[in-house]
Amino acid sequence: MDEPTTRAARRAATAERILRAAQDEFGEYGLERATVRGVAQRAGVDPSLVLQHYGSKSGLFAVATQLHRGSADDLDASSTPEEVAEHLFEILGIRLNTPPPEARALARSMLTAPEATAAMRNFLDERVQNLARADDGPDAELRAALTVSSILGLTIARHFLELEALTDISEEQIDTILRPWLTAALVAPPGTETT
Repeated sequence: MDEPTTRAARRAATAERILRAAQDEFGEYGLERATVRGVAQRAGVDPSLVLQHYGSKSGLFAVATQLHRGSADDLDASSTPEEVAEHLFEILGIRLNTPPPEARALARSMLTAPEATAAMRNFLDERVQNLARADDGPDAELRAALTVSSILGLTIARHFLELEALTDISEEQIDTILRPWLTAALVAPPGTETT
């Protein structure tokens, strides 16, 4: 890849390198244990450049942990149960693989850093509302929250706690065990009426 030639392009490339290094640093150490010096070392820059580009460690963390949402993530009342299930299976597939750096950094810090807690809560609340919109049954929001929380728990158990039973999940187990488990909370209990 060619080196950037303009000053603005070099500055942007440096900022991007710092950002990627920060995601790795925060993903490994969390907000509290990560340092500006550690980010700078990973990026191959002076620590003053980190601060020049992002202002502070907290400012860098805020940018490094922005979770990206795509329009394909949106469900609505016209979504069929099959579309909802496929959406969830796609999310499950993503979560079973290595989480993106920004998600890893946020998850590592969400229980110890208030800004990470707020960012994760906002993201998950948005995911719950998205999933609940596709359900006209009773307690749709609660059932959506249970499903979203289950995916978060699976992600943490597999990638951060490295539970042995979850490290070698086969495709067959995903189809026969995880898929039914994932959609179980979304099914309204028998005998309940939709609103």
